[in-house]
Amino acid sequence: MDTSRSALLRWQFDLVWSLFEYHLERLETADFLWEPADLCWTLHQDDTGTWVPDWADSEPDPIPVPTIGWLSWHIGWWWTVTIDHLRRHPPHDRSEITWPGPGPAAIDWLRDLRTQWLEILDEISEADLDAPATFPWQDPDKSVAHTAAWVNAELMKNAAEIGQLRLLRAARN
Repeated sequence: MDTSRSALLRWQFDLVWSLFEYHLERLETADFLWEPADLCWTLHQDDTGTWVPDWADSEPDPIPVPTIGWLSWHIGWWWTVTIDHLRRHPPHDRSEITWPGPGPAAIDWLRDLRTQWLEILDEISEADLDAPATFPWQDPDKSVAHTAAWVNAELMKNAAEIGQLRLLRAARN
């Protein structure tokens, strides 16, 4: 039994993903842009047909309820930027993260990010886990291991939010 930190992080990710996959397999295209409240964040197509997320540079009060579409864009944004950082690529700006649209395209996009993340987890060594990583925080005492654990935790949170929204919409229909 491999008890290394990298094996533990991979096991944790696989567990989180299996919980997320349960909901991904059941999402309907109409689920993505369903607005669960009067005050919500979603995505809108601009004049070119590009999906643009609602956004504020400072957190609004009250906080809008996100749609499944917005949450899937949000996952794509933070995951893409995290992968950029760990691969030592210039990180994408938030405005460069283009959501592919509701339904299978969004699900395929998330599954592609999963594949990229698995490549990172499979290549990472114990020494790599100790390397400094200042993303997503600005703390020089945080490591790549902290970043990998954050990805797992953030994905679990977002998967739970998507699952809850999916269940609420299904219960109302």
